[in-house]
Amino acid sequence: MPQIKDISLAPSGRRKIEWARRNMPLLSGLEEEFSRLRPFDGIRVALSVHLEAKTACLCQVLAAGGAEMWITGSNPLSTQDDVAAALAARGLEVFAWYNCTAKEYESHIRAVLAPGPNIIIDDGGDLVETMRREYPQLLPGVIGGCEETTTGILRLAALERAGQLPFPMIRVNDADCKHLFDNRYGTGQSVFDGINRTTNLIVAGKTVVVAGYGWCGKGVAMRAKGLGARVIVTEIDPVKAIEAIMDGFDVMPMVQAAALGDCFITVTGCNDVITKEHFPLMRDGALLANAGHFNVEINVEELASIAVEAAEQRKNIMGYKLPGGGWVYLLAEGRLVNLAAGDGHPAEIMDMSFAIQALSARWLAEHRHETFPGKLLAVPKEIDREVALRELNYLGRRIDKLSAEQHKYLYG
Repeated sequence: MPQIKDISLAPSGRRKIEWARRNMPLLSGLEEEFSRLRPFDGIRVALSVHLEAKTACLCQVLAAGGAEMWITGSNPLSTQDDVAAALAARGLEVFAWYNCTAKEYESHIRAVLAPGPNIIIDDGGDLVETMRREYPQLLPGVIGGCEETTTGILRLAALERAGQLPFPMIRVNDADCKHLFDNRYGTGQSVFDGINRTTNLIVAGKTVVVAGYGWCGKGVAMRAKGLGARVIVTEIDPVKAIEAIMDGFDVMPMVQAAALGDCFITVTGCNDVITKEHFPLMRDGALLANAGHFNVEINVEELASIAVEAAEQRKNIMGYKLPGGGWVYLLAEGRLVNLAAGDGHPAEIMDMSFAIQALSARWLAEHRHETFPGKLLAVPKEIDREVALRELNYLGRRIDKLSAEQHKYLYG
C-alpha cells in the first residue's frame, strides 16, 4: 500500500502535473513513443528523485512504457503531498510525504527497494547505498541505474574505486544536455526563485557569496549578477577560481568573504563550507542558503550552538542571534533552497534532464544482457544528441549539417 499524506489531495496534484506536462514536450513525445513500444514491460523501477510535478511526469512516462513504478522522494522537504497523492491515485506505488523525519525517509527508501528493482533511478545516491548495504540478496536482479546529481556521482565513483559498486550506473548528470542546462540555467533561476519568494527581499545592490564554481555555482553567480548583485566566489580549485575571475567575479577565501556578504549560497557538494569560524564574522541580517544536494554545507548544528537566541522569522526562515548581537537567517533548514522553499528547476529545463533519464533507462533495458568493463557509465553520445535535436525541433530551430566533403576533411 502506498504511504502518502492524503489521497484527497490528488486533484490539486493532477493540475500541477498537467501544467508541467504541457511545458515538457520532450517527455510528452517520449510518453507517446513508450506507450507504443513498451520498452519496460516486466521491469520494476525504483525511483528516488525530488517528488514534485516534473518528476511525476517522468514517472508517468516510464509507467506508460510498461514499468512498474515504486517511487519516493530524495529530500524530506521537497516532496509535494498533492503530487504524491496524484501518482498514488493513478495506481503507482508512492512512499513519501513532506517534512518526513529521518527515520521515515529511510523507511520510504526501503519500501521502494524491498520488492526488488530491476532499474534504479537515483538522485544523490541513497537508493544505491541502501540497496548495496541492506538488500544484497536482491542485487542479481538489478540491470543497472541512472544517477541525476554531481553529489551522487561522487558517491558512486568512490564505490567504484573501492570495488563496491554492484551494478552499472549511468552518469546522467555528466551528459551535456543535463549539466550544461539543468545545472547552470536551472539552478541559477530556481535558487533565486526560492530565495526571493521566501524572503521577499531585493537582490540588486547586495553582495552575494557563491561557494563553489562548478556548473551549478556558475549558474547561481550568473543569475545573481543579472539581478544586480555584486558577486564573490569562494573555491578550492585554482582553475575554477581563475575562471570565476575571468567571468568578472571577485574570488577569496570564505573567511574573508564572510564579513562582506549579504547573502551566502553554498553549491559545493561538500560538508562544513560555512561553520562557526565564519558565522561571527557575518553582517547583521545575512542570509544563508544551500543549493547543494545534502544539508551539510552550512553547519547548522554549530550555528545553533553559538547562537544566544533562535526564532522563526517566517515560513522557511529561521533566525539566529549571535553573541555580538547581529542576526543571521537560515533558509529552508539549510536544505536545497530551490526545492525546499520553491518548485525547483523550470519545467522546460527538467524536460531535457528527464528525457536523458528516460532514454538512459530505456538503453539499460535494451542492453540488459550485456556486461560492461566499468560499472560507472557515460550517457551514450547518441542519447545526448537525440535530446538536443528533439529540443531544437520543439524550439523551431534548425542547424547546418556537414557535407560529405566537410566530413571527410574533418574526420578523414
